[in-house]
Amino acid sequence: MSVDRGLTHVALPVADLDASLDFYRRFADMDVVHRRRDDETGDEVVWVSDRTRPFVVVLIEYRPAAVAGSGSAATVGEAAVAAQHRRAGFLTGFSHLGVGCETRREVDRRCDQGRSEGRSVFGPLDSGPPVGYWAFITDPDGNNLELSHGQEVGLTVERAPRR
Repeated sequence: MSVDRGLTHVALPVADLDASLDFYRRFADMDVVHRRRDDETGDEVVWVSDRTRPFVVVLIEYRPAAVAGSGSAATVGEAAVAAQHRRAGFLTGFSHLGVGCETRREVDRRCDQGRSEGRSVFGPLDSGPPVGYWAFITDPDGNNLELSHGQEVGLTVERAPRR
């Protein structure tokens, strides 16, 4: 069995797991690779991946009302923080998850789909190399997902000198 090394995941709290799974499936080509319910909190935890590399987005469905019902000051406080972050999303402004698309047309298609669903969409813009053609679209919790074509992340990493 190999040991994971390097960046393996990003975890995001979500209000509606089914809505988030549907969003990441349709806009980021990700599907479920692991699913469980946390025995301590009752929260459902799902790992999604596009299976292009060993990396997952961990979606954690929080249930603040159930936690707050326990009466503990710590858990009530945690529930309030979870509720606040759930409304605002964590990845706002220029914070985002980035997904490379095969073509500019695919970026356009996904942006059009997002707009038709009433999602917030910024772009697409063409910033030239190494940034490429890109746009932001928000997930159900207000987190930014960047869709891009022509970014040179893989090429840049491949060419970078090793430590």
